[in-house]
Amino acid sequence: LPGEGSGAPAGGGGAGVSSSSSSGLGADAGLEIRTRSVEQTLVPLVSQITTLINHKDKPKRSDKTLQAIQRVGQAVNLAVGRFVTVGEAIANENHELKEEMSIACIEARRAGETIAQLTDVASLDHPESDSHITIFTDKTGVVKAARLLLSSVTKVLVLADGIVIKQIITSRNKVLATMEQLEKVNSFQEFVQIFSQFGNEMVEFAHLTGDRQNDLKDEKKKARMAASRAILEKCTMMLLTASKTCLRHPDCESARINKDGVFHRMRLALEQVIDIVTDSRPNGENEMAPISIYSGIKEFKNKVEGLRENLYFLSKENLSTMLEVILEHTEDFTDSAYTSHEHREHILELSKQAKMELEQLVSVWMQAQNQKTKDLMEDLEVAILKTCQCMNELKREVHSAATSLAADLLKYHTDHMVLKALKITGVEGNLEAVAEYTCKLSEQKEQLVEMCRLLRHVSGTEPLEITCIHAEDTFQVTGPQIISAAETLALHPSSKIAKENLEVFCEAWESQLSDMSMLLREINDVFEGRRGEKRVYLSLPRPGKHNANLKALKPVKLDTEEQAKIAKLGLELHLLTSDVDSETEKWEDQENEIVQHGQGMSSMAYSMYLFTRGEGLLKTTQDLFHQAEVIYF
Repeated sequence: LPGEGSGAPAGGGGAGVSSSSSSGLGADAGLEIRTRSVEQTLVPLVSQITTLINHKDKPKRSDKTLQAIQRVGQAVNLAVGRFVTVGEAIANENHELKEEMSIACIEARRAGETIAQLTDVASLDHPESDSHITIFTDKTGVVKAARLLLSSVTKVLVLADGIVIKQIITSRNKVLATMEQLEKVNSFQEFVQIFSQFGNEMVEFAHLTGDRQNDLKDEKKKARMAASRAILEKCTMMLLTASKTCLRHPDCESARINKDGVFHRMRLALEQVIDIVTDSRPNGENEMAPISIYSGIKEFKNKVEGLRENLYFLSKENLSTMLEVILEHTEDFTDSAYTSHEHREHILELSKQAKMELEQLVSVWMQAQNQKTKDLMEDLEVAILKTCQCMNELKREVHSAATSLAADLLKYHTDHMVLKALKITGVEGNLEAVAEYTCKLSEQKEQLVEMCRLLRHVSGTEPLEITCIHAEDTFQVTGPQIISAAETLALHPSSKIAKENLEVFCEAWESQLSDMSMLLREINDVFEGRRGEKRVYLSLPRPGKHNANLKALKPVKLDTEEQAKIAKLGLELHLLTSDVDSETEKWEDQENEIVQHGQGMSSMAYSMYLFTRGEGLLKTTQDLFHQAEVIYF
């Protein structure tokens, strides 16, 4: 909070809520917020706290405004009370959280009551009320109550968010246990029964992780989650047909290899989902590829342009090393058999030019460090512009090389001739022809893997880089799976199950090619600056009857009495907002902070009321801590 040390939420990813000695809340420091739904529930709270702390000492005020503020304070207390009721119900259903949640709820309730008392200002201008403590006379009390409210509500939300994580882990464990049963099954009848259970568990897992994916703050984690969920979705059908093929042909080695590959990939995807959800690999360090050309050029240009402000903030060796790394990565293009001669020559030429431009820049830069004459500074500016221009041209050239290759390959492989040939020769039992076409599929796989690697360099954003890595992995894995499925069919050409299995793996290949076409369009959109994003965030436990168990994921209607009470409260809050707004119009000082205080308090109360219904700000897309920075600074 302004003027109160570290009490405000910190900016950046995974921000925490810290405390200071004035609030007496040392135990609540460092609460990590990973989801937007938690952030957005806190938006009106943060806004309101800022208004409370920064109000003028003696603003103009009318009796009507003071009465409206008092009513809003009371409404906030009621809204906080209902919010706390939800938290207490969640605590009762989750015993491992009960103590922590109960303490946070008690603190939130106390803070709400304190704010109601401090906004009791209706009789402020009367002589007999001189000793009455209000928001005008006890700023320290407001700070403490506001800090307590923010800290305790945040803790309730973060603890509730932990329940969602527990639900996902529990769901994953159920899926894994059923997968183990599926691997060991020996009869079709038993397999059908267990797979039916497995399907239901995968649907449940998909719903939970889909909500979580939408709610994640970190866009890289969101992309990794999307990739893992896509694997699980596509592998579910593969698992069905591969397992059936193994059951029908238990002595077939290629069928066993095919099935084992599916189970292995699903386990890896399940593990990655849990890594993301529990944040066990905060930076994804084990899965991040080397820096891309695009991001390398961006960082290099930032450093070069930084010389305008500070000639001494980095060394010439630092810049030279950065350029060397970028040019090493361009070898992925110049060494590739799939890069056209024209693109290769242009990339080599621009790489040579980049070295020359940097040499000239370093020369002028060193002179400017010793003697800052007007001429030297002008020469430095020219050298900076020429270096950046060269890097822009290099970026355009590698983008053109990668996207042209991708467009050509995707167009060339749209007929799926190799897949069709494998299906035909497999049904014919022609092992020699199958071997011939599996070689062609392997060549196609290498082309598409190379395409993904080059696209990653020019993808433009880290989430798209992750999508390119996922696509590369999919082609690497699916290619051999198609081959083993085709070999199984060739060995058992009359097997309908083996034929169906090959169809499923071929469809997965075709689906990935289709996904690549969409990915290519998105990469081009980012390069041209045409990209937009839409998000919906849903992951907190639905309040309903305050049941946080898995069964309560479906909406639960409140009984008639509860609905009537909440509807009445909502109506009252709307009326309070109208009262304050109408009074504001009469004020000469439209920026008066007490007016802002009343409006903000009403907004906060109404948002909390919506939260008790699982509506409102939980579904918005604004970023809390970006807004908090705007408010504070």
